[in-house]
Amino acid sequence: MTDPSTSETVPFIVAVDGPAGSGKSSVSKAVARRLGYGFLDTGAAYRALAWHVLDRGDDTADEAAVLAAAADFPFRQGLDPDDRVVHVGDVDVTAAIREPRVSGAVSGVARVPAVRVQVNDAFRRIVRESAYPAVVVEGRDITTVVAPDAPVRILLTAAPEVRAARRAAELGAEDAGAVAAALHSRDAKDSAVVDFLTAAEGVEVVDSTDLDFDQTIDAVIAVIERRQGMNA
Repeated sequence: MTDPSTSETVPFIVAVDGPAGSGKSSVSKAVARRLGYGFLDTGAAYRALAWHVLDRGDDTADEAAVLAAAADFPFRQGLDPDDRVVHVGDVDVTAAIREPRVSGAVSGVARVPAVRVQVNDAFRRIVRESAYPAVVVEGRDITTVVAPDAPVRILLTAAPEVRAARRAAELGAEDAGAVAAALHSRDAKDSAVVDFLTAAEGVEVVDSTDLDFDQTIDAVIAVIERRQGMNA
């Protein structure tokens, strides 16, 4: 596809939104792997920024501290779905950004509008400079803010109890109720900043409540193939 503002050829974008525990990251990664596309996990950037704020000894609830950290945020992330290494400067934070202390701090950095503008611009640049013919970009407001003109826009969702059960299994947690409460809390905080629970006009919904993992992948690929046919 071509960027009309520059006449440059840019990768075909598959934008995927969805709430916590919907499987959007694992499904998007699997779709990218199967189709030979690049994969951009936008949540990793916010997690890395939360880690960066904490590493500086600051509080993610302090907006000024978050903005200061964002102004000096040497974040790097590749698009290979099989090599999702994340760096902040020279530090490999791939595992660290999944730690509970970081997970609990992500909303603090993601809720700052100025930070979202800056990070979203970085996402667009990463995709624009990609060597892949197409990139699956997944996150919270991808279909409406980051890539509202993407030829494929999908809202991947599932019933709350199903999302909670899947996340509990993923984390190996015995207390599914606590996981459900954490998901609800995160959704509530994040939805105050972006609407990722309602499909915007032109966005296709893939509800995986009654689908297993492979069926969900197939459903997403079916949307991509149909949209590609429409844009051919």
